[in-house]
Amino acid sequence: MTSRSQRSGRPRTSTPGRSRISRRSSRVLDIERQKAALEQNITDEKDKVKKWEARLAEQRSTREYSALAREIDIAKKANLTMAEQLVELTKSLGAAREAIKGKELEFAAKQGQLAGKMGEIRQKLGSAEGQVKELEGRRSSVAAHVDATLLRRYDSVKKKKLPALVGVVAGTCMGCNMNVPPQLYNQLRTGLGTDVCPSCHRIIYAIEALETPAAS
Repeated sequence: MTSRSQRSGRPRTSTPGRSRISRRSSRVLDIERQKAALEQNITDEKDKVKKWEARLAEQRSTREYSALAREIDIAKKANLTMAEQLVELTKSLGAAREAIKGKELEFAAKQGQLAGKMGEIRQKLGSAEGQVKELEGRRSSVAAHVDATLLRRYDSVKKKKLPALVGVVAGTCMGCNMNVPPQLYNQLRTGLGTDVCPSCHRIIYAIEALETPAAS
């Protein structure tokens, strides 16, 4: 029986591959948020330094001037540190985006390969279905010449076990490898008929009985 994805002709999505891409995309979003927040902090600090520098010339006392100058110096150093962090985040963001691009290409290639395999499977399935129809037609022709009771028994066994018809060699059923009763085995050999294996309930016949006329 074909699955829904086979019948629809759509290749099944590779969940692990898509999950890895999703995790990397989440990482990119996280870096982008960090980068945006850092850029905003740098902008705010630069604005604050500009205001402080404007106020620097207004200071009357040396003490107030020195204190404000020290705050400006600290703010500039903090800005320099954040700028370095921003450079590193930008590099990390570029690397993460390239990694996602590579995974997307890899995922697309695998999807293409899967689609190709699905096409081959559908082609083989169509060929197998054609063979089945041919065999069913041949079976119908042959079944018309088979004893109806035996045919019903064969169809009943076939639903549960395959093969439904097996030979018996040296008293052993070839379906379950169990010994059949000697009397039953002798009947099969001499009567050229069929019976049911007591162990596996398949239809059995004696292979020796078919080989004896050819040997003689």
